[in-house]
Amino acid sequence: MENTGRITRTIRRTARDILFGATADAAIDAELPFIAQVDRAHVVMLAESALIDRNTAASLLAAIDELRQRRFEPLRGRAALRGVYLLYEDYLIGKTGMSVGGMLQLGRSRNDLNATAQKLRLRAPWLRLVRESLRLQAILLRRSHRYAGVVMPAYTHFQAAVPITYGHYLAGIGSSLDRDLDALLATGSLFDVSPLGAGAVGGTALPIRAERTAELLGFVRPTPHSIDAVASRDGVLRVLAAASILGVTLSRVATDFLLWSTSEFDFLSFPDHLVGSSSMMPQKRNVYFLEHVQGRAASALGAFTHAVQACHAKPFTNSIAVGTEAVSAAWDALRKTTEAVILLRLIAAEAEPRRSSMEARARDGHTSATELANRLVGQGGVPFRTAHHTVGSFVRAALENDQPLEDVARHGLREAGSNVSTEGLDAASVATASQYGGGPGSTKLAVKELTSHWSAHCARLRVRTQSWRAADDALDRAAAHIFSNA
Repeated sequence: MENTGRITRTIRRTARDILFGATADAAIDAELPFIAQVDRAHVVMLAESALIDRNTAASLLAAIDELRQRRFEPLRGRAALRGVYLLYEDYLIGKTGMSVGGMLQLGRSRNDLNATAQKLRLRAPWLRLVRESLRLQAILLRRSHRYAGVVMPAYTHFQAAVPITYGHYLAGIGSSLDRDLDALLATGSLFDVSPLGAGAVGGTALPIRAERTAELLGFVRPTPHSIDAVASRDGVLRVLAAASILGVTLSRVATDFLLWSTSEFDFLSFPDHLVGSSSMMPQKRNVYFLEHVQGRAASALGAFTHAVQACHAKPFTNSIAVGTEAVSAAWDALRKTTEAVILLRLIAAEAEPRRSSMEARARDGHTSATELANRLVGQGGVPFRTAHHTVGSFVRAALENDQPLEDVARHGLREAGSNVSTEGLDAASVATASQYGGGPGSTKLAVKELTSHWSAHCARLRVRTQSWRAADDALDRAAAHIFSNA
């Protein structure tokens, strides 16, 4: 492909190094395994459709399989003068001759090939992110059950608000993560449609069987529209968008855990293998894993922003800006998001709540004040705003006199002649009684529902991965059949 007939000279080396790298090695590892898989399916289809003879197909498949088995070693260290695919195709032509290797690109373009290979390449990082998120979800649900009785304050505006439990907090994170998993799994539909067959942008007049290549590559169906197939990379955008929102969830939990690990809160403790010290200050125990979670969780948002901007206002057709540059940051971003999920799972699995500190703050933060106001309404018959004012004055007196809220309220209500009960105003009792509106008293029901969702997520993922494995096996059998009948 140095001389295409129309173009007779290769691009300048400076530009080539920027676009394709000094050698093809990085692109070989990132792209060629998936390109070769598409090629195997394409060659099988061409032979089955009688567009090439079986001897030609067998020779091509043998050459491709040899390269795969050798991990593309013959191509390593070489300069990809016009990209890794053409380096690869030139090698196959040199190995099998123009009459064989020159048939590989029949009925397709690099445009639909690249779009298809990118979808194949996206499967593994998508699958790993979903699996690790499911593992994190499982840890959260188990710990939520374990710590359902550990009382702590919920916070609003960084101030103690109402009594909850640590298990209830973890179930809340599990609820958010459940939606993140829904969104990630929904993006799996992008793996249903194969772009292969769209050609450069207008399909082909050759009687190819795009449904067959789709089947052999684990897709559900071929593309119904050639322009959309090569113009769109919204599947990658949607995965990055879902990963960005997941990253927000991860970062918010990491911030809570960081605050709660400080001596000022003293809510959580961590084993030595999850913390680090200081190179200068020997007293330090830094839960620095959580700062890595915060940083890595932002990577998907950066990649999504880059991808959207690179796609914005580009023509709706095949475009390097869209198909190559826009998605270039996706792989690293998905890896870092997955690593953030793993790190948070390790932390959540071994974080131990300090019950006494949590209970003391729930008590000293007067978190039962709202429940007392509700009792003044329900038992005393006063308007809520009046009750709100009365309890506010009790809290002020409790703080000024360093007394428990229950004692101040009991005295104040007795003086006012009120028969409103102040029994069971401890934080644990209030948390247990808060069964409505998804409060901590209903945590077990929430965990039960989330566990059911988790099982459904796992089942959805299992069906998809099984279909991919079945397609790989079918492609191997089809290639073997070509060999046996060549």
